[in-house]
Amino acid sequence: MHLHNSQCSVQLRTGPGSLALLHWGAPLPSGASIRADDMDRGLPHGVLPVDGAVAIVPEHGVGTPLRPGLLGHRPDGSGWAPIFTVRAFEHTANGVRVRASDTSAGLELTTEVTLGSVLAIRTSISNVSDEPYVLQSVMCTVALPPHADEIITYHGRWANELQPHRAPWLPGTIGVENRRGRTSHDHFPMLVVGTHGFGEHHGEAWCLHLAWSGNHQMLAHVLADGTRAIQFGELLHPGEVVLEPGESYESPTLLGSYSSAGLNRASHAFHDYVRSLPSAPRTTRPVTLNTWEAVYFDHRPDRLMMLATAAAEVGVERFVLDDGWFSTRRNDRSGLGDWTVSNAVYPNGLTPLIEHVQTLGMTFGLWVEPEMANPDSDLFRTHPDWILATPGYTPVLGRNQLVLDLTNPAAFEHVLDAVDSLLQTNAISYLKWDMNRDHVHASSSTGRAATHQQTLAVYRMIDELRRRHPHVEIESCASGGGRMDLGMLSRTQRVWLSDSIDALDRQVIQRSASVLLPPEVMGMHIGPERAHTTGRRHDLSFRAATALFGHLGIEMDLLSLDKRELKRLAQVVSLHKQFRPLLHGGRSVRLEHPDASLLVHGVYAVDASEALLCVARLTSGGSLHAAPLRVPGLTPEARYTARIVPLHDGDRVVGPALRQPPWTEQGITLHSALLAERGIELPILWPEHAVLIHLTR
Repeated sequence: MHLHNSQCSVQLRTGPGSLALLHWGAPLPSGASIRADDMDRGLPHGVLPVDGAVAIVPEHGVGTPLRPGLLGHRPDGSGWAPIFTVRAFEHTANGVRVRASDTSAGLELTTEVTLGSVLAIRTSISNVSDEPYVLQSVMCTVALPPHADEIITYHGRWANELQPHRAPWLPGTIGVENRRGRTSHDHFPMLVVGTHGFGEHHGEAWCLHLAWSGNHQMLAHVLADGTRAIQFGELLHPGEVVLEPGESYESPTLLGSYSSAGLNRASHAFHDYVRSLPSAPRTTRPVTLNTWEAVYFDHRPDRLMMLATAAAEVGVERFVLDDGWFSTRRNDRSGLGDWTVSNAVYPNGLTPLIEHVQTLGMTFGLWVEPEMANPDSDLFRTHPDWILATPGYTPVLGRNQLVLDLTNPAAFEHVLDAVDSLLQTNAISYLKWDMNRDHVHASSSTGRAATHQQTLAVYRMIDELRRRHPHVEIESCASGGGRMDLGMLSRTQRVWLSDSIDALDRQVIQRSASVLLPPEVMGMHIGPERAHTTGRRHDLSFRAATALFGHLGIEMDLLSLDKRELKRLAQVVSLHKQFRPLLHGGRSVRLEHPDASLLVHGVYAVDASEALLCVARLTSGGSLHAAPLRVPGLTPEARYTARIVPLHDGDRVVGPALRQPPWTEQGITLHSALLAERGIELPILWPEHAVLIHLTR
């Protein structure tokens, strides 16, 4: 079985056991098929005669030393090591589906592989016995070649997500487990493997991501025989999934992208995939103002109307009212779960504020956190049994709140109806859907662990709300970047990358996110001069240059700015709108520079007719002059004019220099070969400053 796209080939085969992935990499001609003999590596002493092909669901019963792709057993302990035999095979629109079974274990396994812009693998296990089957895990496995010897994983914490860690891929196993109940700030379910020294524009790169918003696990193996394999799957708590006779479990989808020319091209395949999703935004991404860091819980309608007026004057197109508008919610200790507008704060409801926002030419958005409740809420007092907690134990509070058990049909319908009513009775076009608490001891009323079913319930609720209100867009937020996977983004239109709007931190967070996500779905806000999460101060130019390349927003108290500051902010918004078609429709690129204190990224037009680049100096460099910036990938034999783009009046190239390179004032025209090979001289920048460079053909 041979699948193709413009970037890669995938070869598969059936038997022995389940479906095996023989090749995922550089394109191969149709006649270049891998045969069973090609996989025979001989038999050294001390090992079993195991088939060289690595199955997508490896089986302990055939001798593989990998972790079994399926772990589980019958109540009496039997059926723990099934061996599957292929029973049916069919071609799908752009892939294959294989059904296999083990009659002794009473199990059926279906594996589906498709190749569109990205490789997609998912499996399902069905219990065809008359006894329950206790499922422990299902892992999808991808074998990679021996020359893939470097690995990047992504770790972090709240307000500092997606920190890349690059290392040699050495013998042994790298393991990552997430038990947060959401995708987590700690361990994003994505990794990159590449050939030695691979970069953004060179070397082979394989990028894998698990599209799932709950618990997950990842293993990266280098075995004693040299086998290299990656395994991804949902992490299940003990007893969380028990398949009754006739029931099935479907794994989250594992997505992968391959490039023979560096990581940028692998990213482009993922961006194409996200842009092709039915949920993908199809309209211009409106510049947004979010009220959180402007007012926090201090909701005063007259002040909010003044804030909206100021927002419209600087060019904002969407006004989002954050936490504090409902019930007794004057702080984070009360009211969560009671989704009715506070009469004390909004005696006439939200309508006057919404109408004011609309009169100013903006649309209106609202913050909600439907999965949660405060103990001090009418909801909890009426239904204390609706909490996702283990009977017999005192629930653990997090941010003064508890998780609602959306696996309970009554709780699910109550919350769905409450949010639905808000959307029916108010002109709301956007929901900021937050989730601020990990799952701890998260059991349903049965006492069984319930994160798996809770995640599916959240998916169902969002899907149903979108069905009822197709015009309403939804942003996925979870204390910042705690839930920005493609499982959630397949049903939402935006993700909030981090609660930190500190431009220095954001440079790395956003660069990592761009491996997977196109700019138009990444929420990037210009915050206040002094960052609320770090206390650092940055001028408007650095904050604006950092936020400009995503779905632009503003999150600060505009009423505290003077006329000069408001004018400059309006100029930044206008500049974003000028370049928005390029930023949200072009090809994101990350450029490499020998000075590690510099980060360079940007967007090329699809036809390479223009490009907009951001050069950011994070810290003091190691030399007085930075090396020239090489810009590969433009149109061969073409000439490009490079100019500095000022972000606002008074913006200038700043640095400890008697004189900057002359082109920064006058512009310069260079052949694309010179841009790619020698590069362009960079301005001398202070630390924590950035400059925009516009190239036109």
